[in-house]
Amino acid sequence: MSVRNFVPEIWSSRLLVAVRKNLIYAGPTVVNRDYEGEISEAGDTVRITSVSRPTVGTYVPGVTVITPEKLTTGQRTLLVDQSKQWSFSIDDIDKRQAKGGLIQQAMSEAAYAVADTVDQYVAGLYTQIQTANFLNVVGSPIDTYSTPTDAYDKVLVPLRTRLTKANVPTAGRYVIVSPEFYASLLLDGRFIKANESATDTGLRNGFVGRAASFDIYESNNIPNPTGDTQVVTAGTNAAITFAEQINKTEAYRPENSFSDAVKGLALYGAKVVRPDHLAAAFINPAA
Repeated sequence: MSVRNFVPEIWSSRLLVAVRKNLIYAGPTVVNRDYEGEISEAGDTVRITSVSRPTVGTYVPGVTVITPEKLTTGQRTLLVDQSKQWSFSIDDIDKRQAKGGLIQQAMSEAAYAVADTVDQYVAGLYTQIQTANFLNVVGSPIDTYSTPTDAYDKVLVPLRTRLTKANVPTAGRYVIVSPEFYASLLLDGRFIKANESATDTGLRNGFVGRAASFDIYESNNIPNPTGDTQVVTAGTNAAITFAEQINKTEAYRPENSFSDAVKGLALYGAKVVRPDHLAAAFINPAA
């Protein structure tokens, strides 16, 4: 493909789809896109309005006088402040001598790089989880290596309890774990692997199975706040709202070389809107 055959709108759409296929932390089972709307420039904001819960009182016929309660409203701001660029060029000689579409391959690599960057950004939002929903503190991680069943007993089950006590719906609960934590689960007979779950959920990106009412996802972007300590995060996709758009993709011929080049801009942002719908544990998965 040469720059003459490049259609920006088509390539932007293809890149956006490729990025979403590689996402775990920013995937549809972990975040929602309820407020994505129209994003055009870095710094755009989305205003999210919430309303207080009405008080429920006892009604006595002929006695109770109903006075409408004045509800209070609050507003959060989803700021689309993450702006990332990428670019590459393919020399005319390399393109001529190579088999297959080099530009298509490079676009695929760009999609993966963007997905990895976005995932790490959303993963880092665990710091906004409400304090009561942390199982422990970063300086006292739970050992999930010495006794593999502790991954289930001391992490997954307590995380389930924290979410349930916070009145988080049971439907759609997820937990994201590291390869080391997943290895411990594989040694526990209570863990139901994806290929044994009798559903098509194994087709989801990163999905590895179920345990303690969670859909379990494996990721290499698990946060490491210090040393070997990792953060296992659980919740529902009502907790984090995410907005993104690959809004600029351009092809051009650089003046100083004989090559085709492509550059792009990735624009996104995220906001924890329900910190009570998330829970986390600090673990030490290594000996």
